[in-house]
Amino acid sequence: MSVPWKGVFPAVTTKFNDDLSLDIPGMERHFAMQIEAGVHGIVVTGTLGENASLSTDEKQEVLKIAVSVSGGRVPVLAGVAENTTAQACRTVEKATRNGADGFLLLPAMMYPSDSRETLTHFRTVARVSDLPIMIYNNPLAYKVDVTPEMFAELADEPAFVALKESSDDPRRITDIINAVGDRYQIFTGVDNLALESLMLGAVGWVAGLVVAFPRETVAIYNLARAGRYEEAREIYRWFMPMLHLDVSTKLVQNIKLAESIAGVGTETVRPPRLSLVGEERAHVVHVVEEALRTRPKLPE
Repeated sequence: MSVPWKGVFPAVTTKFNDDLSLDIPGMERHFAMQIEAGVHGIVVTGTLGENASLSTDEKQEVLKIAVSVSGGRVPVLAGVAENTTAQACRTVEKATRNGADGFLLLPAMMYPSDSRETLTHFRTVARVSDLPIMIYNNPLAYKVDVTPEMFAELADEPAFVALKESSDDPRRITDIINAVGDRYQIFTGVDNLALESLMLGAVGWVAGLVVAFPRETVAIYNLARAGRYEEAREIYRWFMPMLHLDVSTKLVQNIKLAESIAGVGTETVRPPRLSLVGEERAHVVHVVEEALRTRPKLPE
């Protein structure tokens, strides 16, 4: 199906059984719940999906589950986060055969490439893709910054249609628009900057805490797009303590624990990640339980 490139796209978690094998029924239930809550797309095997902890075959299995559950109701994007350009190209080719509607493409992992290397990586992957691509910029996590000037250089590649801006600087949205106009559909990728980013011109939100609270996330997006900012702010302020959990090196553990407390998942992660303990766990429990206690009624 064609990708609308706007709206809320959950970066869904990968569900595991107690023995750390893929929990296929758990993912089927969870992906369906997200779609039924009104999200506009699904992103699998991204950072929150523990991409680096999955084998090549497992990444494709997760994709196939999401494609099957969606059944064409919403587009499914496959995260492409590989150590080499050649591996990224192979992932794109396999995911295309397995039903992906598009890709969320990261720089090559492990090595912090310079701008020339980064641009070459992106262009090489784009030229083997028959599907549209969203470029993911997250310099804080991956030590590679795709600047507005670099997005301008990549504008001649037709496969690049959108970008996920996660530089933690909302000024970047204005800088990108000033540099390239409406060439790309801009998504925010930082939960606790989402409303600010939508107000500045982002048209989508690749979201994290949506996996535990999808209806509230969709409500904020829909209200913002309708210009109903006071109502959006009210929900956003309630949500903010949880949205801060997305901005952490332990975002996967934080968000999976939030899913567990909300009754829509488990906190099981794959090593080297370990589930939270002590004060870290107590903090997340407190934040999520307080949010559940004060959960707002959503407007029509």
